[in-house]
Amino acid sequence: MSKPKAKSESTRRMPWVSIGVITSIVIIIWLLLMAMPKGFKATHEQIGTGKPALVFVYNPSLTVSGSQTEQMNEARDYLSDHLDDQVFFLVAQVGSPEGDQLIAKHRARPAELLLFDPSGSLIKRQYALKSASELIQWLR
Repeated sequence: MSKPKAKSESTRRMPWVSIGVITSIVIIIWLLLMAMPKGFKATHEQIGTGKPALVFVYNPSLTVSGSQTEQMNEARDYLSDHLDDQVFFLVAQVGSPEGDQLIAKHRARPAELLLFDPSGSLIKRQYALKSASELIQWLR
């Protein structure tokens, strides 16, 4: 008689175990998605639309490009909390039609940061790597 009772207890616990596993998987996926860096627009129509724009000349074959975009993410997160999204963060990717057009127009080089004022005039440029705190100071 004890065998059916053990089997009964086992089948009663099975839904709770499944629910726990599924909940854990959902939480892990959510945490991974939240930790992923946000993307950057690779179009440049926002330049000159009333907000400053920081454009990074992104070359995927350069290690500094990944590091700089991480720092840009940190600066963007900080500034969005404190300045209410008053700066556009963009990339000009080497090898893309829009990126190459902006690069040629401003004679930019790979791994260069370009800062445009709200009217779209290029006001600063500097090579990467700038830390998040340096970017924040640069943008103020």
